[in-house]
Amino acid sequence: MKLIHIKKVLFCGLLVIVLITPSCTLDYVNPNAATEDAVLSNTSGLLAFSNGLRRRYIVGGASPLYTVITTSGLATNELRVVNAGNADIAALANGRDNVNGLNPVIINMWQNLNILNADCDRIIANVRNIPDRATAAAVQAHAHLYKALALGWLATFWEQAPITTGKNATFSSRTAVLETAVRLCDEAVTLLAANPVPATFTNVVGNDIDLPNALNALSARYNLMLGRHQQAFEAAGRVSLTSRSRFVFDNVSQNPIFRTSFVTNNVHEAQTNLGLPPALAPAANDQRVPFYITSAVPPRGRGFFLSDDTAIPLYLPGEMILIRAEAQARQNRLAEAVAELNRVLTKTPAQDIYGVGAGLPPYAGPMTQDAILTEIYRNRCIELYLTGMRLEDSRRFGRPGPSTPNAERNRNFYPYPFTERDNNPSTPPDPAS
Repeated sequence: MKLIHIKKVLFCGLLVIVLITPSCTLDYVNPNAATEDAVLSNTSGLLAFSNGLRRRYIVGGASPLYTVITTSGLATNELRVVNAGNADIAALANGRDNVNGLNPVIINMWQNLNILNADCDRIIANVRNIPDRATAAAVQAHAHLYKALALGWLATFWEQAPITTGKNATFSSRTAVLETAVRLCDEAVTLLAANPVPATFTNVVGNDIDLPNALNALSARYNLMLGRHQQAFEAAGRVSLTSRSRFVFDNVSQNPIFRTSFVTNNVHEAQTNLGLPPALAPAANDQRVPFYITSAVPPRGRGFFLSDDTAIPLYLPGEMILIRAEAQARQNRLAEAVAELNRVLTKTPAQDIYGVGAGLPPYAGPMTQDAILTEIYRNRCIELYLTGMRLEDSRRFGRPGPSTPNAERNRNFYPYPFTERDNNPSTPPDPAS
């Protein structure tokens, strides 16, 4: 599969930096293969390579973290374009046929998610070179986490995607991609249960991500996307709501949404009422609204995008509670679903580890599946604002799509980059919208 020719070098003996040339291929031709082989042949090299996964995922305006939040936000009206002269961003906000395979945001997301996927595969293939069992388990579980993230986002934005990389790699259905992501998470959880994460790993890679909880959280997320409601319910229940897993930034590795967009006020910004239509608008006293946006007209974004060094959570406690609520509701366990929903509605900012709390009365609407699911969707939109989840949620809950009256999203899935299509005969046809 064609996507990008890359080189990898070891920087200061600690950080693997990926250099990208202009051509595109998932067949990773590496002129520095000897250097890379040496890095992947020992514990210190594999730990350094593992540390590079986080940087690939979070740093810069081409990173998956930035492109995922931006694309989903512009597709579902979470974000507004501040300067229409930014044609590529404006195209994403207009959606439909305005988005094609030349859009650089889409290209960056596709390329960097697939490079991340390939890097994880390299680590997994070489983890046997780490003699200490606990360190090897942590390195493998960490690679499983990032590979699952890469696959999960690919399945969110495209109808098909590669599970493994290589020359002219074949595409798999999004169902198969998500199933692989779930398997990776569950296997890693089992591995860590027998081999707790050691200091040899955290001393290099850090402990900003609580691996067992984060893996269970992603398993819950992707099981829900697959419609495996009981499995999603159980996985979400295994996640500690007081454990933090977050991406930490500083003045060098900066929060990409703040640095690329919010601080400039020249790319995109937050929408009034978090971009929700009147029927789903937040209650006037919902305390999550001032957490996420300012009271200015038009508003500006706050929340997890306040400064260069504001950390962004990998998942929120509220997501896990709402997964349990939705899973119960879809199995027609309505009283149980409302009990979970109320945990989010009544949660105050002081009761949430990130300060995300509605502080509202319990649910008082109709005890019907449709009404309860609508309220769960509304709360997912508010609680999980600018997490990249709304596009998937909008599809799953059957909200109005592109070319329908009162559309709440302007795309269903995205076209494949021309850099992919022009070089890989396996590339599927683009979706209609």
